[in-house]
Amino acid sequence: MNSLDWAVLIGYFGVMVAIGLWSHKRIDDVGDFFTAGGRMPWWLSGISHHMSGYSAVMFTGYAGIAYTYGVTSYVTWSFPIAVGIAIGARLFAPRLNRLRSRLRVASPLEYLKNRYDLRTQQALAWSGMLLKIVDVGAKWAAIATLLSVFTGISLNQGILITGVVTGVYCTVGGLWADALTELGQFVIQFLAGIAMLAAVLAELGGFSALWTVWDRPELQGHAEPTAGPYTMTFLLAYLFIKTFEYNGGMWNQAQRYMATPSAREATRSAWLSAALWLVWPLVLFFPMWCAPLLVTPEKADASDAYALMTGELLPHGLLGLVVVGFFSHTMAMCSSDANAIAAVFTRDIAPVLSKAARGWSHRAALLAARWSTVAFLALSMGIATQVDSPAFKDIITVVIKWVAGLMGPIAIPFMLGLLRPFRRSGPTAALVSWAAGLFAFWLTNYGLDGVELQIQIVSPVATSLVLYVLLGHLKPEDTPERDAVLDRINTEADGSDTGGPDTEAPGAGSPGAGSPDTGTPDAGSTGAGSPAAAQPRG
Repeated sequence: MNSLDWAVLIGYFGVMVAIGLWSHKRIDDVGDFFTAGGRMPWWLSGISHHMSGYSAVMFTGYAGIAYTYGVTSYVTWSFPIAVGIAIGARLFAPRLNRLRSRLRVASPLEYLKNRYDLRTQQALAWSGMLLKIVDVGAKWAAIATLLSVFTGISLNQGILITGVVTGVYCTVGGLWADALTELGQFVIQFLAGIAMLAAVLAELGGFSALWTVWDRPELQGHAEPTAGPYTMTFLLAYLFIKTFEYNGGMWNQAQRYMATPSAREATRSAWLSAALWLVWPLVLFFPMWCAPLLVTPEKADASDAYALMTGELLPHGLLGLVVVGFFSHTMAMCSSDANAIAAVFTRDIAPVLSKAARGWSHRAALLAARWSTVAFLALSMGIATQVDSPAFKDIITVVIKWVAGLMGPIAIPFMLGLLRPFRRSGPTAALVSWAAGLFAFWLTNYGLDGVELQIQIVSPVATSLVLYVLLGHLKPEDTPERDAVLDRINTEADGSDTGGPDTEAPGAGSPGAGSPDTGTPDAGSTGAGSPAAAQPRG
């Protein structure tokens, strides 16, 4: 990188901070900070949903898979995500929106206290929060790795730079800043992706290379849809897992649906995100598939192939733009995760730990939300410095194995708890399925030797699913109060489905509404099942 590339990169960081400062004016309370007050247009929500779904790991770990196996990287990654989001467009997106518009919650997990009980809510909140610290740590390490290739700065310096810039704009501006920066990042990434595709096509003989390169011996087998450990079984397992994860199972995507004005708008947001996942990764992956024709990676896993190819093919200025594209994905995902985790901590965990948190004023709750965001980013940056240790092995291991494997036990009670067919599954089913899923992850990854990758990934979520459904039938725990929660989430014939945004913050000033000992709403609570929640507002 020369001075022109650095100018592009520094200018990008400056714009991101400026957007955060501008968004600060739109933040009056925790409802604005966590769900944009229910005023986010569907197209912005859809782009934000898409951008918050992947990071620079695509240009490192998945670039290595694309270099080695070709089209398999798309077929077994972005394609099942697109299909999963399309499934959730009708199944989950509108119901997640109703959590905010009808139950008046600001955190995706707030409803769990009344859908199950306080123990279940806390188990899912703590385990999900710890998992996301590790997950985001891997994302910081990925972008720092790329930055190191281009600039020569150390891994820890790269983590610090990206973390601090992200922390400024997402802490100041909340979900509005996340979404608006993700829109800008999408535009930048679009330009960078097209520039890289054009450069590769020019190097390989023009537009016709799109269909002629596959006959070259260096790309033998690269057109196969599944290859290596990424088998058809892996594809089906990944589709199953990503249907839960990318429809809200890891919370940050759920916030995008909650932020739209209505359930109908949330559905449109999901369809847009699904379309982007289906089409756009093809543009990004093609240069990676052709990388064996252009560069020889220095790393055994070829995770540096895309970065090396970028450095060789693009002129200065465009090189800086592509590096900015790397940053855009990572900062989008990490900032959205930080906001989601801050919501869960502030709204679900802090009120249980502290009596004072249950009586926070608007100002105190918003301050706590911002400090929680800072703390999460700091912890994840600390984890990032250890991501290549023997415990984590490497970046792609963290992303594929840890996140995909551990997400299921957390997401199953949260996501299926929204649906009427699972109304009989109560706290026992939720907690047992969660605990057994975590044990299945440990057993297949560390307790047994020689377990295939697809078994390691699918066994935790499959164990959780089977036990959640089975215990719901063997030990039904549906009650009128829990059925009332489900009615509010599932009923379509209600004005709030087509109504406007919140007229007040969801539970602002009372993050712990409800008794911390029993999970039963206190008098005057707006929690689901309480008299105040019996009628929609607005």
